[in-house]
Amino acid sequence: MTEMNFAAARHNMVEQQIRPWEVLDQRVLDLVSRAPREDYVPEPYRQLAFADMNIPLGHGQVMMTPKLEARLLQELEIKPKDKILEIGTGSGYVTSLLATLGRHVYSVEIIPEFKTEAERKLSAHGIRNVTLEVGDGANGWDRHQPYDVILITGSLPELPDSFRRSLAPGGRMIAIIGESPVMEATLIRRLDQDNWSETSLFETDLPPLINAKRPEAFVF
Repeated sequence: MTEMNFAAARHNMVEQQIRPWEVLDQRVLDLVSRAPREDYVPEPYRQLAFADMNIPLGHGQVMMTPKLEARLLQELEIKPKDKILEIGTGSGYVTSLLATLGRHVYSVEIIPEFKTEAERKLSAHGIRNVTLEVGDGANGWDRHQPYDVILITGSLPELPDSFRRSLAPGGRMIAIIGESPVMEATLIRRLDQDNWSETSLFETDLPPLINAKRPEAFVF
C-alpha cells in the first residue's frame, strides 16, 4: 500500500468508523486523520492498520479498534497542560495521540519488548514529551501523581482505589471494567479531595491487563 493509499484508508477510517461512533470532537478527528497508525501496528498487520478490528500485538495483547481509541480520547477531554498516565503502552500509538493532545505522558508497560519498540517508534516520529517505564501498573502507578488524565488500555475485573486517589481534583480517568463478554467503559472524575463521579459510557470487550486483580470469590 502506498502512502497515498494509506492516506485514503485513514480518511475512510474516520468517515466510516470513527465519526459514526459519536466521535465529533474536531481536535480528535483531525489528530487521527493525520496520525500514521500504520507505523505503529506490527509489520504483518500493516495493511490492516485502519480496519475495524483488534490487532494482535503478541503476549495476548491487542491494539484497540480505531473507533474505540478515538472515542476514549474524546471522552477524556484532554487539555494542552494535562499530565497524563497511560497504563499499557502497547504499540505506542495511543501514547502518541495522548502526547500530542497533552503536556506530558507517563506510560507504563509490563512487557519490556513492547516498551523498547514503542520508544523507537515514538522517537522516529519526533514525539519527546513521553516517559516510558517498564512495570506492573495493574494496581496503580503513583510515582508521578497526581495526574490530570488516566487511561487504562486493558480491562480490569474491578478498579483498584489507588487509581482514583492518583487523580488530581478535576482529573478524568477511563477504565474498562468487568469481565468478558460484557464490560463497561467507565469515565471517572475527581470532583474534589473526597468525591468522585462515575459515568458508564458504553459496553465493550477488551483483553485484561496482565496481573489485573480479580474480585475475591464468595465462599459459602
